[in-house]
Amino acid sequence: MTAAIEFALLAFVLATAVATALLRDVLSSIIAFSAYSLGIAVIWVFLRAPDVGLTEAAVGAGIMTVLFLLTIAKTVRPPGERTLERVDVKALAVAVGLVAVLSTTLFALPPVGVSDSAVATDDVTQYYLENAYEETEVKNAVTAVLAAYRGFDTLGEAVVVYAAGISLLLVLGREVSG
Repeated sequence: MTAAIEFALLAFVLATAVATALLRDVLSSIIAFSAYSLGIAVIWVFLRAPDVGLTEAAVGAGIMTVLFLLTIAKTVRPPGERTLERVDVKALAVAVGLVAVLSTTLFALPPVGVSDSAVATDDVTQYYLENAYEETEVKNAVTAVLAAYRGFDTLGEAVVVYAAGISLLLVLGREVSG
């Protein structure tokens, strides 16, 4: 059952990615891109990284969609009746070749959730698991890693999300007043 859901989710993400690239109407392309970002967010949740999934949903599907919509509000529709863009066969061949080469690395990844993977048995992981509770006095190991051991990284991510939100508010304020 889970494999069927994962396959359907992967097909959805690939279809929305192709639609984003091929749709001629910018608004339709933005909607397809937003759906793509939501699909990627769900994939992150399936990969047991809900914090990354939430960030993808907020930034990719939320903030970026609003910024794209504001951008196309100042543009004009392309002339003509075609729905899809013409495909450059050479560029498509290069893109497919690149995806094929990068896909070969997927076989080197451990299955999701395997307890004997390189990440789970790594010295750093073992150090965190053995010392996180005592050194940070936090009752959750994930919180200890994110807030204590990787605190500056997490702070940087929070600054990026905050700056994106402030930028969005500035753009929206300018659009309303101007």
